[in-house]
Amino acid sequence: MIYLDNSATTKPNPAVLESFQQASERFFANPSSIHQLGGEAEKLLSKAREQAAQLLHVQRDEIVFTSGGTEGNNMAIKGTALEHQGRGKHIITTAIEHSSVDEAFKGLEQLGFDVTYVPVDENGVISVSELSDAIRDDTILISIMHVNNELGSVQPIREIGQIAKQYPKLFFHVDHVQGLGKVPLELAGSGIDLCTISGHKIHGLKGTGLLCVKQGTTLFPLFHGGNQEQALRSGTENLAGSVSLVKALRLTLERQSKGIPHMFQLQQVLRHKFSGMDTVKINTPDDAAPHIMNISVPGLKPEVMIHTLGEQKIYISTKSACSSKQSDESKILTECGHGTDRSTSALRISLAYDTTEEEIRTFLDALEQAIHQLKAVME
Repeated sequence: MIYLDNSATTKPNPAVLESFQQASERFFANPSSIHQLGGEAEKLLSKAREQAAQLLHVQRDEIVFTSGGTEGNNMAIKGTALEHQGRGKHIITTAIEHSSVDEAFKGLEQLGFDVTYVPVDENGVISVSELSDAIRDDTILISIMHVNNELGSVQPIREIGQIAKQYPKLFFHVDHVQGLGKVPLELAGSGIDLCTISGHKIHGLKGTGLLCVKQGTTLFPLFHGGNQEQALRSGTENLAGSVSLVKALRLTLERQSKGIPHMFQLQQVLRHKFSGMDTVKINTPDDAAPHIMNISVPGLKPEVMIHTLGEQKIYISTKSACSSKQSDESKILTECGHGTDRSTSALRISLAYDTTEEEIRTFLDALEQAIHQLKAVME
C-alpha cells in the first residue's frame, strides 16, 4: 500500500495508540468525580494540559481540549462573534478557507453578521494590505488558515498578527490544522489569540484536538453544562484522547526538524516529474508547505483516476476530505482564477514524514501509465 492522502488523515502512531489504551484502562474514572480514582484522572488531565502548553510555548490555562479541527474552528469563530457582537458585527476571513470555517461564517451571516471574504491571488495567498484595508471600527474577528488544505499555500500569518496587534479589540484566529509539523508557527507574542489544532493530522487519533485561547480572550461557549475546560467546553473530558493528542504532538515536534526537509525533497521529485508532463498542470505554488502537491489533469475526471490508482493500492485524493464527495469543482482553484478545466480535474498528493522516495516514484509511474490508458480510452 502507498498512502498519499495524509492531509485528509494520517495513520495513528503505535505509541499514540498505546498511550490511549493505557489511559483508558488505568484512568477510566471521570475527572470530575471527587473520589480517589477521579482525582487521579484529574491529575493526569492536568499533566496533559501542562505538557501541551510546554510543547506549544503557551500558558497552561490557554489549552482547551476539543474533538478536532471542526469543533475548534467553530468554537473560536462563533464563540468570539457571539461574545463580542455588542462591539461590532463585522468579521473577516478569506475566500479559500476550510469548510468548517467557511460554513461557520455563512452561518453567522444568517444571524446578521457582516462578513468580508478577502480574495487570493493565483497562488492562493491573500494581500496583507487588502486585509488591513478591510478592517473597520466594528471589526471583531479575523480568521485565516495558516496552510491551505488543498494547495498547500502558506498565508503571511506573522504579518497579519502584527496588524492585529494594532487593534486591541479585534481577535485573530488561525486554523493551524494543516500547518502543525509542516510549517512552524510561534504562538507566543505573535498577535494570534486563538489557534486550532487537530490530532488526526499529526498521527494522532480522530476525535482529538485542542484550541489555544490566549489569556484575556473571552468566548461565548457553544456547549453549556458542567463547566469543564475553563467553562468553554462542558462535557465529560476525553482523558485518553487528550493524553494521546499530547503524545502525538510531542512526537511530531521531535521529528519535524528532519521530517520537513524530507518532505520538501519528495515534493521536488513530484514537481520535477510533473513539470515534464504535458498532460499535467501544477497548482501548488513553489513556496508552498512541503507536504502537499496539487495538480490538474484536464479532461480526466479525478474520481476515475483515484479509483484506477486505488486498484493498485495507491491512495490519493481530489481535495479536502470534508468536501471530496461533493461537486468535482474545487472552489479553492476557482478562487485562484483557474478555469473549469483545471478546477474540475484536480488531484491532491499529500505526504508524511515516513513517505519514501521509492513510494513516490512508484506512484509517479502508476499515475503516468493511468493517464495514458484513460486518455487512450477517451480518444
